[in-house]
Order: sequence, then structure tokens, then C-alpha cells
Amino acid sequence: MEKWMLIDGNSIANRAFYAMPPLTNSAGLHTNAVYGFTTMLLRLIEEEKPTHILVAFDAGKITFRHEGYEDYKGGRAKTPPELSEQFPVLKDLLQAFGIAQFELSGYEADDIIGTLTRMADESGRETLVVTGDKDMLQLASEHVTVAITRKGISEVDRFTPEAIGEKYGLTPAQIVDLKGLMGDASDNIPGIPGVGEKTALKMLHEFGSVEEVLANTDKLKGKMKEKVETHKEDAVMSKKLATIFREVPLESGEDEMAYKGYDKSILSGAFRKLEFKSLLERLDLTGEAGGESEDGGAAAQSAELDIVLLTEGDMSQLKDEELASIESIYVEAAGENPHHAEVLGIALAAEGKVYVVPYDVMVSEAAAKLKGWLADAEVNKRGYDLHKAALALSWKGITLSGATFDVLLAAYLLDPTDSGQSLNALALRYGLPAVPADEEVYGKGAKFKVPPLDQLALHLSRKADSVRRIARHQEQELEKNGMNRLYYELEQPLSDVLCGMEKQGITVNAGELEALGSELSTQIARLMEAIYAHAGDTFNINSPKQLGEVLFDKLGLPVMKKTKTGYSTDADVLEKLEPYHEIVRLILDYRQLAKLQSTYVEGLLKEIRKETGKVHTYYRQTIAATGRLSSQFPNLQNIPIRLEEGRKIRKAFVPSEPGWYILAADYSQIELRVLAHISGDEGLKEAFLTDMDIHTKTAMDVFGVPADAVDGNMRRQAKAVNFGIVYGISDFGLSQNLNITRKEAAAFIEQYFAAFKGVRKYMDDIVMKARQDGYVTTLLERRRYLPEIKASNFNLRSFAERTAMNTPIQGTAADIIKLAMVKMDQTLRERGLKSRMLLQVHDELVFEVPEDELELMKTLVPEVMESALELDVPLKADVNYGVNWYEAK
Repeated sequence: MEKWMLIDGNSIANRAFYAMPPLTNSAGLHTNAVYGFTTMLLRLIEEEKPTHILVAFDAGKITFRHEGYEDYKGGRAKTPPELSEQFPVLKDLLQAFGIAQFELSGYEADDIIGTLTRMADESGRETLVVTGDKDMLQLASEHVTVAITRKGISEVDRFTPEAIGEKYGLTPAQIVDLKGLMGDASDNIPGIPGVGEKTALKMLHEFGSVEEVLANTDKLKGKMKEKVETHKEDAVMSKKLATIFREVPLESGEDEMAYKGYDKSILSGAFRKLEFKSLLERLDLTGEAGGESEDGGAAAQSAELDIVLLTEGDMSQLKDEELASIESIYVEAAGENPHHAEVLGIALAAEGKVYVVPYDVMVSEAAAKLKGWLADAEVNKRGYDLHKAALALSWKGITLSGATFDVLLAAYLLDPTDSGQSLNALALRYGLPAVPADEEVYGKGAKFKVPPLDQLALHLSRKADSVRRIARHQEQELEKNGMNRLYYELEQPLSDVLCGMEKQGITVNAGELEALGSELSTQIARLMEAIYAHAGDTFNINSPKQLGEVLFDKLGLPVMKKTKTGYSTDADVLEKLEPYHEIVRLILDYRQLAKLQSTYVEGLLKEIRKETGKVHTYYRQTIAATGRLSSQFPNLQNIPIRLEEGRKIRKAFVPSEPGWYILAADYSQIELRVLAHISGDEGLKEAFLTDMDIHTKTAMDVFGVPADAVDGNMRRQAKAVNFGIVYGISDFGLSQNLNITRKEAAAFIEQYFAAFKGVRKYMDDIVMKARQDGYVTTLLERRRYLPEIKASNFNLRSFAERTAMNTPIQGTAADIIKLAMVKMDQTLRERGLKSRMLLQVHDELVFEVPEDELELMKTLVPEVMESALELDVPLKADVNYGVNWYEAK
């Protein structure tokens, strides 16, 4: 049976360009769009097995639509040259694949595909349209499914007429009416100003089409009626512009679209020219005659895996020689929070063979050998998110040790800004077979259901085998990028350290929290009474609408900002309004205390685990692009400490043993010290080498005064600019922080750079290097890609430039505290100390310490932290201790 696949070439290439990190071959040719397009194409061919394929392209910028509307697509930014240069390359590669491509002057790819889908409908041929453009939904029919890319190009949403009806409540034909009403900024289609998708859908659900909306304006109300009547012609024209033309005079026909496969030698040559090594291996094109690839070749990839589903009686099959052949594991732990995850089973992958052990078998006595193997730290294990797996298993009484390679962690290091770190996205990146999404296998949310064992085994087997294949590619990439030290000496060992801290947890005195909650409730009640007294009536303080009416209508305060639903009462607005009325400060205080009560007092009480009396946070290594750790379930890094009531929450965090202490050590101005080292600025270095207050030193140099002439305001301004420089602050940002004019802030920044010329040179040099390389690095070679650094859009480019300046500083600071954690853990174990590392909060490490080790730890902790990484200026860590975390600060 025939199956057509029609691909919107421009749309998919554009999506691939922005989804993939910058790639070039040794000749300097940009290849990321071509690579992304190709990996998606291979996956689609494998999944869909089409008999006919055609890739349609736009032919130039002028189409028949410009005849009626000159501004069609007028607002679209110029295609980046890094993408433009890849279209000829992509077309050559499609030719090497033996895939038909077509473009026609005066028409867009949409029109070519629209014409072919009309032909498919008429002949009853099953057809898949692949695009990133939702306009194409109008083509869906009984025979035509439209696949819209999401998450870059790693996944697609498939739309049949039924799916369109379910999502939008429309038929495919009504998609053009939707565009007619709401317009499309990407194509400069105007629509009706002020009508978004929600409003447009509401109108279409009532009236059915643009024409019927225009014929029934008497049923519309107020400003909406006025807008629709004023822009009737725009709506009709917009619908026309959005309508795909389905009568393109095509020279190519069905015969030209027939896909008969590719010639290995031709495609091999094309891939070699582009240096697509992973795709050469993926398709078994590495040898002159298509020899065996490192991954076992395409035959091994496409062949059905030998899946062995083990019962308790079968566990004897896992002999020592079978376990010795295992290359990767995959532990299925369902649920975001590993402390409460449901373990479904484990898959152990060897070359071409996977053993699957369901959870009930894992915990049985028959699995003693397997559990011993998992716990053996001398046995190297590769996996995906082994940190989460080890935590989830630990709560089930199973130890997982010996993690040596985690493909999730490696993916994060290779590109920390890429959100596509799912196994399927990684498989796609390396040209490997697709891994079905968990939602497809288990269902989502309330519909979650564990499938029959054979389906579960197949799913886990695919995952474990993908890990095995992906790891081989990543190991080479880490080596090529000079990241081996960062991975093997820092991030992978840190994963084990974090796991130990999370399992240990920190004891929380629930009584202390409840007492604080009671105190907060009293203060909140008093604030509410005072607010009502000023307002002259009771109202819902948490309702922006009611609060806006009190502040602006009743009390007559100046309106700073409006939203679609009324007056804005966000924090920025209230802070500007504070001088105008006493009620504003009361509202700000109420909000702070109410958040403390709900998020931190009530929230923490819910997180105390009954079995341990502790909270067990979960540190994520693969979230923040700067390399910083993120804390979840609960987030212990966001406990507010600027407010005394917030600091008091720390009183509830206590040692788990009687007579022990909480000890906290905090790096002093670590980012400014890193800046001094990276920039080599003599003024900054001198301040730290002589242990001088850095903000006083900055004030002296910027204002040109001696130390004894620096007053509090000068130091405050110097401090703001110091930290502003670290975070890439603009003159606007500094003006907001210091409440001065933008012009004054700009002058202040210029004075700073005049005083600290080494910092200015560093900032200029790092931006230039980022523009040249496409990324910046920390001292430990942690990379952050910055594709927007060449963007034509000023805001995007400026953000990328600021990120280029601050990432090496923030990222190196993150690396330093991580190094300190790894070294601290090693030191505690080597010395046989009972003291335990419990938390990492920004630049602070928190321990619980027995009394007989207190004096030693007060010296040892800063020693280890200060020697974590050698810089041109000394690192400094301040240490405090007490009977709870509050006293330790």
C-alpha cells in the first residue's frame, strides 16, 4: 500500500537550525540545520516506512500573495547567513538520499504540499505532512495527517481532523478562519488587532467563519465590536493570505516522488564531506563496503533485540558471565520526586541482548546476585539519570553503586542550554532508533497505568539499549571538547556525593516550625486589620482586581501599569507606590509574611518524612545553564533570609544527634574573586591579595578618594556595580537598583571600567570569543552555547553578550563549590570522621558535627573550601556554628 510523506523543507530546516547547537565541519561550513533535518528524516523513514517522499521548498521571497498584500511576511527577520548557506547543502544531501525535492517560483512550500495532499485525498492515499507551521492543519483530512514539530525537532504532535476538533473545537477548514481573525505575526498577516487565539476560537465556536463573524457584529459588544467592524477588510484579506493554494501547476508527479532507498556509496560520500560520523555509523557506512560500525551497524540497530524477561525462577540465568557482559542499565522510576518514585523494574543491556527484571522480582530473595552486583562499587555502570535511580532504589532497600557514565549528565555538559535531554531526543541527535515517550506507554497524569509485562519489558529494553549506544558517542564528544576532567573528576563523583546527602536528609523540628507559623498568623492578622482600616472596608487582599480597585479607584493612587484584566499590582508597582500611601508598605509586608507562612512553614511541614523526621531535598545537576545546582522537593535554596522572619525558619533545622552542632561555611565574594583571576585586573587582584574590603576599594578607585573618605552611600553604589558587573548588568538595571537616572548609571559604569581596565578588556575579549566560537567556557571547560550572539534582534544579541560576560564567572564559581563538595566528602571518609555534609545552598555548605569534632571541622572545612581550585587571588570561606542553622549564620 502506498504511503506518501511530504516535508516542509524550509520550516523543518529552520526549526533544526535553532534546535541544534552550532556545528561546523573542518572547512568551516555550518551544518547544524542539515544534521538536525537529517536525523529527523531518518527517524521518520524508519517509523513511517513511506513509499513516496517529497521535500518542498519556498522559491524566493516573492509569491503571488505579495500581489494583493505587499507587506506579506514583511516583518520577518532576515535569514541568518549561517542558515542560508545550509540550504544548498541540504538539497545536495536529499539528492544523495534519492529523495525528490521541488520548488516553484511564485509559490510557497505550503502550496506545493497543499496541492499534493489534494491529489492524495482524491486518490485515497495515506499521507503524512511534516512541518513546523500550524497553518498546515487546514490540510488534515481522512487520508492526511499533519505532524507539527515541537521541542525543536525531537518530537511531533500528529493532527487528524479528530485531533484538531479535540484541541481547538474546529474543523481543519476553519483553521484559515482562525488565522483570519487572530492574524500571524510570523507572516505579517494582520488579522484583527486585539484578537488573540482565545477570542478568535470563541467567535468561531459561536459563528463558524470569518464571514459569519463579520455578518453578526451586532451581537458583539463594546470595543470588540468596534475593532471587528473597523478591521473587516483586514480579516477577509488575512483569511485569504492564510489559505493554502492547492492548484499549483506541478511538473513532478507520483513517479518522481517514489522512494527506492539510497545508494550507500553516494550517501557515504556526502556524510563524509559533512563529517557526520555518527550518521555514518548509524547507517553502517563507515567501511568501503559498508563494514561493521562501532555501534554494531544498522543491522544490529534495526534488528529486534533479544529481550529476556526474568521471573523469580529465571534469575539463575543471570550468571557472572552474563553480568560481566552488561554495558548499560536503565532503572524505571516513575514520578518526578525520587524520594517517592515508584520503581517499575530494571533493564540490563548487553550487545544485542537485554535482561529485564520487574520490580517484584528485584526485591525478592531470588535477586540476591543482582542486588549484590548493583551494590558493587567496583563494577562500572552506565545509565540514564543514575542519580535519580540510586535515590529511588535506596528507599526500596536496594543499593546502586559504581556509576561511571550517565548519558543525561553528559548531555547536560555537552550543551547545558538544550532542554531536549530525553532519551528520545538524545537518540535522535545521534541518529539512533526512536524511543517511544513514556506518555505513549504509561499514559499521562491520572491516566498513568503500568502496561502488561511484555510491553514494559520492550520499553525498558529500548531505553537500556539506547543508553548503551548514546554513551559511546558522548564519550568521544567529551574527549573532543576537553571535558573529561569536568565529567569524570567533578560531575560524576558529585552525583554520588549528592545522593548521599539527599539520603541523609536534615532533621527539622516540627514544633519550632509550628510555633513560627502561629507567630506569623498573628502578624498577618494584624496587618490585615491595618490594611482594612486604611481601605475603609474588608476585601480580598490576594485578589489583584479587588486590590487594584482599593488602591486606584478608592484611594486614588497613581496608576503605574495596566494589564489586560485591569490594574497591575505586582511587586514592582507597589514598591514605586510606597511613598504615596501607608497602606502600600502594609500590603508588601503582608505578601512577604503570607508567602513565608504558606510556602516555607506549611510547605516544609508537609515535606517532613515520617520515618526519618527529616526533609530530603533533591539536587538537580542538569537544570541551570550556569552549572549551579537546583534544589527540589523541597527547595532549600530559596528560604528567604533578608527578612528576620525568613531567617527564623532556619531555627527549625537542627542536628539529628543529641549534643551535635550545625556548622555552616560560606564562600566570601567568590564571584568577584573569580573575576579578578579571569580578568587579571591588577586593582581587583590587589584588593583580594591584601584582604581589603572590595567594595571600599571599588569606591576609592571609581570616585578617586582615599579609603577614609568612602562613606556608606559610596560603598553601597560600589557594591551594586561590583555585583552588577558579575551579572552583566546594563545601565538600565543599575539605574533601577540604585534609584538613579539611566544616564547617571551609564556614567557610573564607564567610571568603573576606566578604573578597572582589565575588567573592560575581559568583557570585550570574551564577547568577541563567544561570537567567534559560538560558546564560552569556565576555568574547568564547562561550556555554554550562545547562538543568539549573532542575532539581528538587539535584545536577543544583548542578552547573549551579557551571558557571555557572566557565564565564565558564575560557572567557575559553581565549579569551585562543587569541587569543594567532592573534596570535602573524600576528606571526611579518609579521616573516618562522623561529621556529615547535609546541604549546599548557593555558596554555602552546611554540616552536622559532633562536639568532639567541632574544633577540627572549624579549621578543616575552610581549608578544603579555600584549596578547591588555585586562583591568582585567595579564596576565603567564613565558618559559623550553633545548635541550629539559624545560629550557624
